[in-house]
Amino acid sequence: MSDASDPRPEGGAPQDLVRLLQDFTLEANHYVDAAGGKNDMHRTDLNALAVIMRHSAAGRVVTPGVLRSELRLSSPATTALVDRLHASGHVTRDRLGTDRRQVQLHMTPKAYRDGSAMFMPLAMRMGQAMSGYSDAELDVVRRFMADMIEATIAARTETAENGNQPHSA
Repeated sequence: MSDASDPRPEGGAPQDLVRLLQDFTLEANHYVDAAGGKNDMHRTDLNALAVIMRHSAAGRVVTPGVLRSELRLSSPATTALVDRLHASGHVTRDRLGTDRRQVQLHMTPKAYRDGSAMFMPLAMRMGQAMSGYSDAELDVVRRFMADMIEATIAARTETAENGNQPHSA
């Protein structure tokens, strides 16, 4: 049985903490919209650059198919996305392999400069906010955030497998 002072439903998460995570997600989305809009970039463009950066940093090849899969886009939407990023000077397309049909995507120095300019204010503010925490506290937060990401992925996978996927707006 739950203690009356605990805001957690039996077997559930503390609702105030879930609300804080929801608020953080909403505010992060607002920031991305503001930063992207100021630079004539769609949220999908910024998400694509994040995917390319993450895969490239891990030494993995990034193709339009990787973007299509990770961003859950149709083939035409992926083509339009890659065309936009190429036209804006944020990615290059290089032929891959011996048959030269597959394309590998690379971020350009312009993409890194623009990304830094867009997200440096957020990184600075977050750094200032984190400075009041000890290394041990930040280790707990790292573990917590990794667990929240894992839980979100598991819930998304379960929802998709059960056919309860939300409709896009």
